[in-house]
Amino acid sequence: MNKFFVIFLFLCLVACKEKKEQVQVQIEISSFSDSRDGQEYKAAKIGQQVWMAGNLNYKTEDSWCYDNEESNCEKYGRLYTWSAAKDACPDGWNLPSADEWNGLIKTVGDKAAKTLKSKVWNGTDNYGFSALPGGAYYNDGSFNFIGDYSSWWSATEHSDGSAYNRYMNSISEILLENNNEKTHAYYIRCVQD
Repeated sequence: MNKFFVIFLFLCLVACKEKKEQVQVQIEISSFSDSRDGQEYKAAKIGQQVWMAGNLNYKTEDSWCYDNEESNCEKYGRLYTWSAAKDACPDGWNLPSADEWNGLIKTVGDKAAKTLKSKVWNGTDNYGFSALPGGAYYNDGSFNFIGDYSSWWSATEHSDGSAYNRYMNSISEILLENNNEKTHAYYIRCVQD
């Protein structure tokens, strides 16, 4: 056989295998109501996990709307410190651990940010996750990066003063991991128990 044909065949098989794996991911969109305040949320079953398909918008102590504007909470949800985030999810839902975030990435693939971003944020939103660039709140009292960046807390601690978070920005196709001070405020995507 011609060696170029063998290489072409190999590349086709790899591409077909990747496409087949993506097709096997089960996606179901549903909705639920938070019994605490009656707010409605969409949920996306992605593989074996059920994730909120929008950021939590339940008002707690140590949570903010970006720039303290209520309209930003309606669009992006609330920003929570890590201590507030730990107890903010509705009954039957929890703040995802680092392992649960890793499970999501394993399900959707290496270019998770591209496929989880909303179409209005130049993503493909293949899984109904609909991530938006809502920015962040820092413990110096500043709000930053709306339109370019979004970050979500993990339930997994890094140290006494920091915890893991996942984030994406406008230029990366990868859902990145970091650890930051627990007194910063990021968004929450609850995952079903």
